[in-house]
Amino acid sequence: MICPRCAHGAVETITTSPVPGIWDVMQCARCLYMWRTSEPANRTTRDLYPLEFRVTAEDIERAIEVPTVPPLRVAN
Repeated sequence: MICPRCAHGAVETITTSPVPGIWDVMQCARCLYMWRTSEPANRTTRDLYPLEFRVTAEDIERAIEVPTVPPLRVAN
């Protein structure tokens, strides 16, 4: 399996569905893209993944920073 986003070959299964064989959550070791195997082909297959969202190893190396996740808001 290769990553639909960056075409890297190191893809890991992160978790599986509680009902065996329904879906797996996969993650690319290079670009960190995650997807469920039950999603549409344009999210899970490199040839169908939208060109405007694809990245290369060079794109990742040139990225200035990875945005941080803001802290959770406290309910009033």
